[in-house]
Amino acid sequence: MRVPLSWLKDFIDINIGAEELAERLTLAGLEVKTIEYIGVPQGEAPAGITVPPSDHLVWDRDKIILGAITEVKPHPNADKLVLAMVDIGGGKIEQVVTGAPNLYPYKGQGVLNPPLLSPVALEGAEVYDGHAAGQQRMVLKEKALRGIPNKHMVCSAKELGIAEDHDGIMLLEDISAPVGTPLVDVLGDVIFEIDLTPNLARAYGIIGVAREAAALTGQSLKEPSYAVKQTGSSVEQAVKIEITNADLNPRFTAMLIRDIEIKPSPQWLQRRLLAVGERPINNIVDVTNYIMFESGQPLHAFDYDVLVQRAGGKTPTIITRTPKAGETLQTLDGEVRKLDDQMILVCDTAGILSLGGIMGGEESKVQPTTRNILLEAASWNYINIRRTMTILKMSSEAGLRFSRGVHPAQAERGLRRAIELMRQLGGDQATVAQGIIDVYPKPAPQIHIDLPISEIKRIVGIEIDAETAAGILRRLQFTVTVAGDLLHVDVPDHRMDISSGDVGIADLCEEVARIYGYDRVPDTLIEDMLPPQANNDEISREEDVRDLLSQAGMREVVNYRLTTPEAEARLNAPGTSSSWSGDGYVTLANPIAADKTSMRHTLLNGVIENIAANSRHTSRQLLFEIGSVYLPVKGHKLPDEPRRLALALTGARTIFSWQDGMAAQKNPPLMDFFDLKGILDALAHGLRVGALTYKAEEHSSFHPGRCAGVYRNGKRVGTIGELHPLVREAYDLEQPVIATELDFDLLVSDIPLVDSIKAIPTQPAVYQDIALVLADNISAADVEQVIVKAGGNLLYDVRLFDVYRGEPIPAGKKSLAYALTYLAPDRTLTDSEVAKVQQRIVKAAEQQLGATLRS
Repeated sequence: MRVPLSWLKDFIDINIGAEELAERLTLAGLEVKTIEYIGVPQGEAPAGITVPPSDHLVWDRDKIILGAITEVKPHPNADKLVLAMVDIGGGKIEQVVTGAPNLYPYKGQGVLNPPLLSPVALEGAEVYDGHAAGQQRMVLKEKALRGIPNKHMVCSAKELGIAEDHDGIMLLEDISAPVGTPLVDVLGDVIFEIDLTPNLARAYGIIGVAREAAALTGQSLKEPSYAVKQTGSSVEQAVKIEITNADLNPRFTAMLIRDIEIKPSPQWLQRRLLAVGERPINNIVDVTNYIMFESGQPLHAFDYDVLVQRAGGKTPTIITRTPKAGETLQTLDGEVRKLDDQMILVCDTAGILSLGGIMGGEESKVQPTTRNILLEAASWNYINIRRTMTILKMSSEAGLRFSRGVHPAQAERGLRRAIELMRQLGGDQATVAQGIIDVYPKPAPQIHIDLPISEIKRIVGIEIDAETAAGILRRLQFTVTVAGDLLHVDVPDHRMDISSGDVGIADLCEEVARIYGYDRVPDTLIEDMLPPQANNDEISREEDVRDLLSQAGMREVVNYRLTTPEAEARLNAPGTSSSWSGDGYVTLANPIAADKTSMRHTLLNGVIENIAANSRHTSRQLLFEIGSVYLPVKGHKLPDEPRRLALALTGARTIFSWQDGMAAQKNPPLMDFFDLKGILDALAHGLRVGALTYKAEEHSSFHPGRCAGVYRNGKRVGTIGELHPLVREAYDLEQPVIATELDFDLLVSDIPLVDSIKAIPTQPAVYQDIALVLADNISAADVEQVIVKAGGNLLYDVRLFDVYRGEPIPAGKKSLAYALTYLAPDRTLTDSEVAKVQQRIVKAAEQQLGATLRS
C-alpha cells in the first residue's frame, strides 16, 4: 500500500524524519518496502529499506518555486510559442518563453484574474529535459528562443520528475501558499510503499497507518469529522434494505444525495489518488475511492434513478442474497461472471446490481448524466469474499480490504465521510437526505480481555509496569482500566485481529512489544531445562534414502501434492485396467488452479511430468521423489497418507567425454531395466534391509514383459519396469523411461539398529565357475537362491557373469554362468571339499530347476 506523508499529516503531526518513521513502522510490523521521494531531499534509509536511484531530482528551494502567470502574450516571431508573464514573488515579474499548449487559450486576454498558478524553475535550476526520452537532467541557462531572451521555465510534470506527462505545464488549483513559496513546500512529498500482511487489515487505510504512527511517536491521532449537513427529505421513504444472510452480510448502510453534478474532481483529490496509484474518474467515483484509501472502508455508489426505474417507479428495495442457479453478472470491468450459490450479491427486485464487497455491476454505475446517488457502505464475511475472488479469478481494492476483514462499525463512519465530501464537491445544488438506512442484524461482539502484567514478561521477556503497558495500549485506542497488576482491556472495533481468551492475552502482549520496540527486548538465555532430545526415525530414514540415491547419481524433485484425475489417468495404457491403488480422490472444494483439484494417488505422474518438461533441455535424467499419496478410506473423513518412493531413469547409460570418441557418442547405449534394478539393489544394501527380489508381473503403466514386482522379505513393496509405449506417448516422451514406485515404509521398516560386521578373511579362497542349462522362463534369482542354499557355509559369494542363448543351447533354454567363491574362516579348503559342495549345487539345480551342467 502506498502512503503519502502529505496525506498522513492530515491525521498526525510528524516530528521525526521520514526515514526514522519508516524504520519504526517496519519494526512494528508495517514493513516499509520502499521510500519514494518527490522533490524533497533524500535522507539515509534504514537497513532493509529500498530508496530510489541516486539520480533522484531534488527541487532547489530557491530556484524551483510556485509562480503565478499574470498574462499570456503572443510571441512576435512564432505562432506555437507564447510569452508568459510570471510573478515569482516579491512583486517581481519575469517573462518566460514557452510552447505549453494549455496556455494558448489565455493568449491575448490581458491581465488574468485570478492568475494561473504554476511551478517555475529559475535560471540555474536543475530539472529534467521534457523533450528527451527518459529522465535526462539539464541546468537552465539563458537562451534566446526565436529572438526572445529566456532564462526561466514554467514546468510540466515530467520536468519535475512527478510523472511522464509533457502535454502542457502544470496549472495548479486549490493552492493557498503565497507566490514565491518553494515548490517543495507545496508539492514535495515522501511516499512509503508498505507491505501489509493479511492480519494488518486495520492498516489498509491512511488513518490506520496514522494510528500506528501516532502510537509509535507519542503523537495524538486527529480523527476526521463525521458530521454531515443533511437538508433534504428523509431517506427512510427513498429505499428499503433486506439482508437474507446475516452471516455473509452483517451490516448494510446507505445514504442518499440528490442533485449532484458529475464533473472532474478538484486537483488536490486527484493528486492524492494518483499518489496511491488510483486513476481519477469523476468527483463521485473519486470520493468513494478516496474514502476507501483514507479509512479502509470500501463504498459503492448507485445511480438512484436507475434503481427507481428498475423498480417500476416505486421505492427501490436493496436485497443482499446468494445467487440463483444460472445467474451471471457483468461487472464494471466488462467481464461476465458466472456465479455459484455461495457468493453474496447486492440485488434489487429486478435482479443483480453488484458483487458484494468486490465490484459493482455495469447497469447501475455512475454515468455523466447521473443526478441522484444512493451511497452504500456495508460489512461482508471476509472468508466468503476471499473465496469469491479466488473462484472468479478477480481482484479489486475493495475486495482486498474486505477479504482481510473490515469491522461493521467502519461502515457508518466511511459512509458519513464520503456523503459529506460528495456534497461539498457535487455542486451548489447537492443536498443530502436526512437520516441513514442502517440494517445491522448481526452486531459484532465487544471483546474484553483481562491481561496480567506477568504474562507480558513471560511471553515477551520484558519488565514493564502496569501503567506503561496501559499507556501503550491506550495509544493504540484500546480502553484500559488498571487494577493493580491486572489490565482490563476493551478492544477497539477496528482491531479484528485481536481474539478473546488466552489467544487475546498473547495478542495484547504482542501489541505492547510492537510499540515498546522489538529491538529493545533484551537477549536472555532460556531458564528451563531443554527437553530430552530424541531421534526422528522417519526423517532419518528419509535422509538416508536421499543420501544413497544422490550417491547413485540421482536428483531429487519435489512436486505439488495436488493434481487431477485426468493427469494421473495417463499412467494407464489404453485398453488396460488400472493397477494403481485408490478408489476416488480427495478433492478440493476451492482449488487454486484447474490443474490442482485433487490430492495425488501416485508420485510417478509428477516425476514423469518432470522428465517430460526437462526433456526439452537434456536427454539424460535420473530423478527421484519421496512423499505422501492420499487414498480415501470409506467411512472415514480423512484419507490414508502412505509414503512412496518414485524413481525414473531415461537417456544414455554413461556421460561421455572426449576420450570416448564420436562413434560411441552417436549411438550410446540407453539405460534399461537393469540400471534401475542396480540402483535399487545398491539402495537396499546401503539401508541394510537385505536383498530385494524381483518377480515378472504385468502392470497397466509398464511395458509387457519388461516389468517386475519388487519384494522384500516376501512382501511386495512396488513395481519396476519400462514405461508402456502408449503411456510414454501420453506424456510426449520419445525415448524409453525406466521407472518404479515403492512403498517407502515397507522398504525401510525393520532396519537393524546395529550393523553386523564380518572379519576380513585370513584364509585363501577357492574360485570355481559353473554353467547351468535350464528353461528360459526360470529367473536368475531363483537359480541363485538354489545355489546359495545348496552351497551352505562354505559358499562365500555367488555372481552371475554370463547369460547365453543360441547354438548349441536348445531352443527354449538358456545358459547361466556363475562365478562361485568358496571360503572357510579357519582353514584352507581342499579340492575334495570344494568338489563335494559343487556336486551338491549341481544336483540341487537338477532336482529343483531341471537344470543340466553345461559341458
